Amino acid sequence: MNDLKHVLAIAGRPGLYQLIASTRTGLVAEPLGGGARVSASARQQVHVLDEMALYTIEGERPLREVLAAVGEVLKGQEAVPHNADSALVMAEFAKLVPDYDDSRVYVSDMRKFFQWYNALVRHNFFAAGSESAPEAAEAPKPKAAKKKAAAKAEDGE
Repeated sequence: MNDLKHVLAIAGRPGLYQLIASTRTGLVAEPLGGGARVSASARQQVHVLDEMALYTIEGERPLREVLAAVGEVLKGQEAVPHNADSALVMAEFAKLVPDYDDSRVYVSDMRKFFQWYNALVRHNFFAAGSESAPEAAEAPKPKAAKKKAAAKAEDGE
């Protein structure tokens, strides 16, 4: 599973975000699938997935461990949709995370978990053997300007 240290959930904004930079007044993030960058002020609630935990019977369990365990069980495939029937969401969550604390984990928490898990699956966070951030998986684009400059130098300049 990839590193979740730079994956953010920003209150009031749908989906997950990749941290781009910290600023004096907040941070700059980009949606996991790409798109327009957004800024979040220091007043907004921003949660790093790597620092979150899930209530279990034994205590709190880091969310990254729960996500990794569910990813292994489902072999990196998507889980039940977050907007499925509540009974289905609860049954699937109980099957995948049998030791969760049912007095402190609500259906809304389960829905959010499945929404985040499915988003991470779509962005290859559970790909076998990948331990790097999503940007590292992208190949860098070659710079055409250097080729043009080299061609001009060969023309006799």
